[in-house]
Amino acid sequence: MQKIKVNKLKNYTDKTRISSLRNKIQILSFILFVYGGYIAIDLGQRLPIFSCPYVPGSPGGCYLLGLQHEFNTTLPHFFGQRGLDILKNLGLFLAFFLVLNKAWCGYLCPLGTLQDWITKLRKMMGIGYTRYDEMSFKKLSKIKYILLFLLLAIPVGIRSGLLPEGMHAPFCQICPVRVLMPLFNGDTSQLDVNFSSTSTMIMTSLGLIVAAIFLVGSFLKKRFFCFFCPMSALHYIFSKFSFLRLEKDGSKCTRCGNCYRACDVGIIEIADDIVSTNIVKDDCIMCFKCVEVCPEDGALDVKFFKIPLYTASHEGFFHRYGVSGAYSKPLNIDKLTKEDKKNE
Repeated sequence: MQKIKVNKLKNYTDKTRISSLRNKIQILSFILFVYGGYIAIDLGQRLPIFSCPYVPGSPGGCYLLGLQHEFNTTLPHFFGQRGLDILKNLGLFLAFFLVLNKAWCGYLCPLGTLQDWITKLRKMMGIGYTRYDEMSFKKLSKIKYILLFLLLAIPVGIRSGLLPEGMHAPFCQICPVRVLMPLFNGDTSQLDVNFSSTSTMIMTSLGLIVAAIFLVGSFLKKRFFCFFCPMSALHYIFSKFSFLRLEKDGSKCTRCGNCYRACDVGIIEIADDIVSTNIVKDDCIMCFKCVEVCPEDGALDVKFFKIPLYTASHEGFFHRYGVSGAYSKPLNIDKLTKEDKKNE
């Protein structure tokens, strides 16, 4: 009986447009993580998304903020109580992250949702966008790891007397979330430059510049900031241990390219890699649009604890997009990814 129910659920999901469901989840999560604090929701301070304490209605805090404060110590203290605290809080972060993997980025992160809304605005205005070439893509992907290293190293440098105090929580000072998200609560205080010291003036000025770059970049490229996000880098370090998986069976892949053209961050390996089973790359946001547009039975599969939740299928593909008749790759590409094809 239980197996019949699971099969019915799977048949339903396989014929569902996951992008439509995702849009609804993004709206609800945006409301939760920007306004949830007003109704006393408290999700703690170790969330794997940009739920920012600088936002008046935030119900929780981004893990990176606490992590920066924890690293504001001298090296010997890492082998004492401070080190134990870091491990304990890392465990709390992983308790959230391992359940949903990088789907936190694709479905729940307010900053990711804001980028997707900016993309929709661009589409409504009939303005095209550009993709990074493969070489630039690989180079830019390293920036997130550099930022992750710096946001940990700078606090250590401050405590060691090598850097000024005004650089505390350095990433938060330049993070576009701190500047932009409070605006949704009517709070404009983060638009100010802090002149209390030279270092705070520089950092808060950089924050305004980065916020402006974020808005322009997100208008020109899908998920622009995700390429540079240190939270995404931290996610990827632990993604292989998550319960939620995106897997590929290369023997069933015809390399039609639908998945690549549908991918908001332009991960070419999703189409070209026919060897790896775990197809989650460091820039992946696990939106599962690749599965939605894949017409090959079982080529891509979303699993939770090895239980299939959403599977690519020939039948589901044509059901989702209302296409009848024989399978045709040109038809798939033109119908599903018209804008992407135009901008290649």
